[in-house]
Amino acid sequence: MSDRAPPHALADAASPPASARRAVRGLLAAIAVLAVSACAVGPDYQRPAQDVGTAYAHAPEGRWIPADTPPRDLPADWWTLYGDGVLNDLMARMSQGNLDLARAEAQYREARAALDSARAGLFPTVGASGSMTRSGQGAPQAGGPSDTYNLSATASWEVDLWGRVRRGVEAARAGEQAGAADLGAMRLSLQSALAQAYFGVRASQLQDALLARTLDEYARALEMTRNRMAAGVASSADVAAASAQLDQTRAQRIRLGWQRAQQIHAIAVLLGEVPAGFRLAGDAGLPAVPGVPVGVPSALLLRRPDVAGAERRVAQANARIGVAQAAWFPDLTLSAQGGYRAAEFASWIMTPARFWTLGPTLALSLFDGGARAAAVASARAAYDAQAAAYRKTVLDALREVEDALVQSQALAEEQAARDRALAAARETLRQVTNQYRAGLVDYLSVVQAQASALSAEQASLDVRAERLTASTQLIAALGGGYALN
Repeated sequence: MSDRAPPHALADAASPPASARRAVRGLLAAIAVLAVSACAVGPDYQRPAQDVGTAYAHAPEGRWIPADTPPRDLPADWWTLYGDGVLNDLMARMSQGNLDLARAEAQYREARAALDSARAGLFPTVGASGSMTRSGQGAPQAGGPSDTYNLSATASWEVDLWGRVRRGVEAARAGEQAGAADLGAMRLSLQSALAQAYFGVRASQLQDALLARTLDEYARALEMTRNRMAAGVASSADVAAASAQLDQTRAQRIRLGWQRAQQIHAIAVLLGEVPAGFRLAGDAGLPAVPGVPVGVPSALLLRRPDVAGAERRVAQANARIGVAQAAWFPDLTLSAQGGYRAAEFASWIMTPARFWTLGPTLALSLFDGGARAAAVASARAAYDAQAAAYRKTVLDALREVEDALVQSQALAEEQAARDRALAAARETLRQVTNQYRAGLVDYLSVVQAQASALSAEQASLDVRAERLTASTQLIAALGGGYALN
């Protein structure tokens, strides 16, 4: 007797019975109706209201931007406003090597993966399995062992009637956007730190050059004073004062040297490089302070990454309220299973070996001891906390911009006053030195004039560096070139 199935049996095995086909069509129609009529429970998101004003108090129109300059936004590569090629190169190297930035990028990829995972809940789950078992019972003479071959496929889909999955996707999407904002905030913070450290090194190099010139002048003054003492027109006290001033200036230069080395080490770490092998190229001095387009306060809501991230976390918390509320409603799961089960391989394609199941499952928790109510209350409290954090972040951002604006204005005015004081100190030193050579004043007057001139030079350099730092802080407070996608 042949084990081959007759042709009509093969045809029957190739297609499900008519009752199964009708059930599938009915199920698909029901799914379509449910998909159209399904709603998402929970509150629809609206950004929390926060008054930001119409203009910054310390940036009236025309103060920071020349009148003939057209309105513009901060560029994404905002550091190019300073026109320093070395700084541009350092920024490019930091974007490739900084480890904090690499960590933030990995966390952002994690948030994107969470979004993909949440989206997977919108689709059915399909699986397949196969098995072979050999079994027996009783004494050997009662009958030999039997084999069973099983091959089946399963499919299940949870119909998102109440929007639990969709709210979960909404929360994950907001979390992914918050992760992108966090990455932008980290990048902007590191860029600002690098620019400030770089300007600090350049200012230190200028201070070092100033001290080197001053030491040469003090050394010549000490030699002149010794010669005058040998000639009997100066005292040993004059020589001691000149020598003390020379050594004090040497000490200042030594301190300045190790402080500058630490700043260079900080730059190396920002670049992700070993400090011992890092060298800062060139001696470019300090660039001019650029004009910074301030814009209006409302731009901070989209242009500053920490504000954008805080707002996205409010949206995420709002969506999670809907996820918690959906637990009060029944879950509808549609499942199907089909396959073949037989004692021999050749019998798999026979109609008697085929099996299938199809049907919905409705599940509802009737009593949970208040767990669902607590989950909803917790989600609402989390939303309130994130909304308060968002409003506080906005206020902090506005304060930082106002602080940077008032500081920039004050430093610009201070720079003008320092320049005038420096010119006066240089003139005083020239006159006192001539009077000393003429024997009209003692050397103590020269020492005082020299100390005053050096202090004025150092203060002028400090203010120039502070203005660059303040401009960098203003750019960071404005959000740099960031924009939420």
